[in-house]
Amino acid sequence: MSTGGNTSRDGQGGREPDSAAVVVVDAHGLVTGWSKGAERLLGYSPEQIVGHPAAGLLASDAARAAVETLGRGDDWYGTGALRHRDGHRLDVAVLICPVLDDEGRSLGSVATALAEPEPPDGAPLTVEASVAQAPVAMSAFDNQFRYIRLNEAACEILGTPETELRGRFFSDTITLDDYESQDFLEHLREVTRTGKPLHYESHTRALASPREHAWNIHMWPVRDRDRRSRGVAMLAFDSSEQYWARQRLILLNEAGTAIGTTLDVVRTAEELAGLVVPILADFSTVDLLDSVLRGEEPVEGPVDTAVTLRRVAHLAANPLVTSGAVELGGLETYPDSSPPARCLTTGRPALSRRGDPEFTVWAAANDIRQVMVDDLGVHSLLAVPLRARGITLGVAVFTRGTRPDPFEDDDAVLAEELAGRAAVCIDNARRYTREHTTALALQRSLLTQRMPGQAAVEIASRYQPAGSRAGVGGDWFDVIPLSGTRVALVVGDVVGHGIHASAAMGRLRTAVRTLADVDLPPDELLTHLDDLVSHLIAEGNDAAVSAAEATGEFGATCLYAVYDPVSRRCAIAAAGHPPPAVRFPDGTVELIDIATGPPLGIGGVPFEVTERELPEGSTLVLYTDGLIEGRERDIDLGLDRLCATLAAVRAPSSPEAVCDSLIKALLPDLPTDDAALLVTRTRALHSDQVASWELTGDPAQVADARLKVSARLAAWGLEDAAFVTELVVSELVTNAIRYGAEPIRLRLIRDRTLICEVSDGSSTAPHLRRAHAFDEGGRGLLLVAQLTESWGTRQTATGKTIWAEQVLSPPTAPSLS
Repeated sequence: MSTGGNTSRDGQGGREPDSAAVVVVDAHGLVTGWSKGAERLLGYSPEQIVGHPAAGLLASDAARAAVETLGRGDDWYGTGALRHRDGHRLDVAVLICPVLDDEGRSLGSVATALAEPEPPDGAPLTVEASVAQAPVAMSAFDNQFRYIRLNEAACEILGTPETELRGRFFSDTITLDDYESQDFLEHLREVTRTGKPLHYESHTRALASPREHAWNIHMWPVRDRDRRSRGVAMLAFDSSEQYWARQRLILLNEAGTAIGTTLDVVRTAEELAGLVVPILADFSTVDLLDSVLRGEEPVEGPVDTAVTLRRVAHLAANPLVTSGAVELGGLETYPDSSPPARCLTTGRPALSRRGDPEFTVWAAANDIRQVMVDDLGVHSLLAVPLRARGITLGVAVFTRGTRPDPFEDDDAVLAEELAGRAAVCIDNARRYTREHTTALALQRSLLTQRMPGQAAVEIASRYQPAGSRAGVGGDWFDVIPLSGTRVALVVGDVVGHGIHASAAMGRLRTAVRTLADVDLPPDELLTHLDDLVSHLIAEGNDAAVSAAEATGEFGATCLYAVYDPVSRRCAIAAAGHPPPAVRFPDGTVELIDIATGPPLGIGGVPFEVTERELPEGSTLVLYTDGLIEGRERDIDLGLDRLCATLAAVRAPSSPEAVCDSLIKALLPDLPTDDAALLVTRTRALHSDQVASWELTGDPAQVADARLKVSARLAAWGLEDAAFVTELVVSELVTNAIRYGAEPIRLRLIRDRTLICEVSDGSSTAPHLRRAHAFDEGGRGLLLVAQLTESWGTRQTATGKTIWAEQVLSPPTAPSLS
């Protein structure tokens, strides 16, 4: 630093002894000595200043610390602003040294002021000027954290001139609850304490700007020639553009994993709203077309402004704001000139700020929205269309209120990119929704919609589709009435999910019903079904369908059970299916030990039938593996839970109540696989509802059979049915005697209908035919078919049974207990 007076060289190259501005001040702060350098620097002669207070030389309060030092007699070095006699200000560096007596008492002080001279024309700029005009903020503090110097950039950021800051403590210029300012002060203390430089990044608003900035701050200790720390210097570089560019990249990267985590339209919209708050916006909403929520195909291109949208997601940075102008699930129609309507029609983002006409239209269209603008300070709006594959799905609206800086074009570019990614995910979810809805509709249409009328069992059922993105599977159940008041109970599971699985399930269910109409035993039925699946897989391979696809479409398991309420026995066969569970009337529960065959489509392996007597009132539970897999995917654990839940059901409980208990206890909230459940409670036909007679091959037995049947019908009060029944008995018994073999057995069953059965030892099945005019036979079965509601034949272990069923009048039909 050069001196404040004129400088010239003597013969030895030294400075003139009076070139420095030296002032002597006594202990009372009065000037007692004045050098020529001080006169040249400040314009006062000794006569004009000696004896006057030194404080009168100060140009501002920024140098009060120097005056206090003069009074104390301490060493001090710093900067100060002095006033020239003509009134202009001089910024100088001041060095104060105390004057002591022989006992160490202060007699006053000597102050030396050094000013930087103006460089001559053409001379290089000084370091001081370079720092003052630097485009980055620079400032210096003493060890008590008082401002020593600030350059122009620092003053511009703080919004305060240097003259009002120099000499003031930093803590006096900040707000105590300002976290960033407190953090800055802590870093100053750390540099002073450790003597080591540091660097950190700060995010705060410049006092002179409403926009949030990012600062790269460097701090380092400033030392004198003796390496003693005299203060801290600071440089702050505004890295906002780089910081926000990084934040945008981070946000875009997060969007790749945070948006579209599920194939759910609403959840995807919520993920978009949650991603932009609070990084990009203070409040966000997402509105979609109703057709998107239903999975339908929207119209290509931009949409009309009059379109009605449904609010599916919203989120606010302020936890006190729990809803927007429209409740979730509510409908919204934006005014024609509003930014959201404009972006829907143009397919481009729309920016608007408070004071713009379209912003005013948008706010005034809804009372709550107007309150948000007036009370919550919403000042900036960014509307972005949700478009994917040329289709407009809806609109996302982002607003700012807490953040003072409005949306800029860079924000619109970022929001458009985020909305584009979200729109693709929403469209994927929409497509999935459409496929899932179609598959579910197909699945439900193929399932039993209404249980058929029968008296053998009381029935309840449930079908629970998968809650995961795997989609609808191929689980099914069925209840098929059979001859002789018997009933077939079926559950099955086609491997895979989606429409292919549902279609394959429909084919298998139809095949089971067709085979059941033939009245095949369970093992034979599964054998025919296994052959069918094998043929379907072979056809798939012939059509160049991959083996994996063929297995996914046709591989299946099935359990087929036939319950007879007369014998109270249940015959069960299974193809790769878990065993049924039964709860007996006494409350005991067990899994029926069945001989489970391989899944359908393996071929070449016979199936076995397991028969079990079920007392009246037993609860039989048939299910698919989706019910028992659970979260652990452990079948054995699931079976244990099934039995425990079934045992805990209160008695007597209806099949409906049992279904509810099992579904609640065994299925998670979002099952990963379909589950079908069929619960039946067995009934029984008592001895007073069944009559049977053993017959021989003597033709005379026909008349005897008619008499016995007539007498039994009279005992049952069914005299009105006697004529038709005697004709049917005559024809069936005659055929058994003429074409069948012993043993011959006649049985009548009185249920909701009257069933006549004739069994014999021959396996040859009769055929219905029309007799010619002069034929002596061939009219018996035709007569039976015309007189009865239905008729048929079924194979038995010892031969066959021919049956005919008549409808009884409702008043005479008994009910099973």
